[in-house]
Amino acid sequence: MASMAAALNKTPFLSQPLTKSPSSDLPIAAVSFPSKPRRGNITVRAGLITPDGGKLVDLIVEEPRRREKKHEAATELPRVELTAIDMQWMHVLSEGWASPLGGFMRESEFLQTLHFNSLRLDDGSVVNMSVPIVLAIDDEQKASIGESKRVALVDSDGNPVAILTDIEIYKHPKEERIARTWGTTAPGLPYVEEAITNAGNWLIGGDLEVLEPVKYNDGLDRFRLSPAELRKELEKRGADAVFAFQLRNPVHNGHALLMTDTRRRLLEMGYKNPILLLHPLGGYTKADDVPLSWRMKQHEKVLEDGVLDPETTVVSIFPSPMHYAGPTEVQWHAKARINAGANFYIVGRDPAGMGHPVEKRDLYDADHGKKVLSMAPGLERLNILPFKVAAYDKTQGKMAFFDPSRPQDFLFISGTKMRTLAKNKENPPDGFMCPGGWQVLVDYYDSLTPAGNGRLPEVVSA
Repeated sequence: MASMAAALNKTPFLSQPLTKSPSSDLPIAAVSFPSKPRRGNITVRAGLITPDGGKLVDLIVEEPRRREKKHEAATELPRVELTAIDMQWMHVLSEGWASPLGGFMRESEFLQTLHFNSLRLDDGSVVNMSVPIVLAIDDEQKASIGESKRVALVDSDGNPVAILTDIEIYKHPKEERIARTWGTTAPGLPYVEEAITNAGNWLIGGDLEVLEPVKYNDGLDRFRLSPAELRKELEKRGADAVFAFQLRNPVHNGHALLMTDTRRRLLEMGYKNPILLLHPLGGYTKADDVPLSWRMKQHEKVLEDGVLDPETTVVSIFPSPMHYAGPTEVQWHAKARINAGANFYIVGRDPAGMGHPVEKRDLYDADHGKKVLSMAPGLERLNILPFKVAAYDKTQGKMAFFDPSRPQDFLFISGTKMRTLAKNKENPPDGFMCPGGWQVLVDYYDSLTPAGNGRLPEVVSA
């Protein structure tokens, strides 16, 4: 425990805030990358990348005005209750992950997002925005709002959490939204069933005023650094390049190989201090994904075991919900990391993808995510580095880049195989995942077995 405490003092698992699965058919050990760098040569320059729109949006009401705003929300305004996923999107908006977006989308922003995957700003410039960030209401809520131009947003307990001003209410074209975001209207899309199918037939947009910083009180808030907080930490570390890795799964040694090799390549390109932003997704995920608390505990073991260098790695939680919308959603994941200071983005095989909900095949072409990302409007400033496929090399007993001249020497461990091993408390080949991280995964699947009293064990704390 003493060694762990010492490690945490210098690791990016920050103990205090600075200012206060793939489809079962996919080989999770196989991660591929574009064969060419995007858009010409990469220029080495100091300093963090500028946020979209030139500055980070901060939608949290300043402390002196909070009491007044809370009173207004509690006593004077019609109310709209937020779902858990709505709250996560409010969190995303409030901290500027979607900069320069200033609130839930009005109709013009919604249509630009659906049809162009981007937003045009007043100066004529374009920023990427590929997934709608919208708030649905039903007929009854619409009627209760009436002619009001301001509404209070409340949590499931009825507590005011935000005010939406200068509002616009417009129809919620669910089928078009689903078709354009996912490329299909097949039944069984997890986010659709969770957040859209039974949502209201209207959308309400407007400028957002969040009454105070969003907290979850789940033991993980210290890891939820805002884009502004991340930028301060990256500047504190003297980063001259930041490369982000988005994931919603445990980190195996193939992932670690890609991340450490990225840093080596950036050093060869002339950067002096590239910093990794290891940025697990912390919002809604489908039921068979490993829960956030367990993933964070596993990531902690990866750092503790020295698989990643604590000095050059910042680990934080990305609060966005997960759509599983493939090439459309990966643009959102990349765009949000620009606002956090990243100018390089690691993109793997079938990013944000999943198996088709009805047919036995992948929902998206495995290569389309990285290809779309390299061409997406508004992401021209983001660099994507070329990589080969990482797999388990039986001759070396470790994860390595795939060599097509000796394919018989490589093993691709599927997600199904990994989960089966963990559920059966069996070990993968040595070198696939650090022992501490693997034990966390085994413990997670073991926790799914009811305890003697028939109740599931409590959620693990990271």
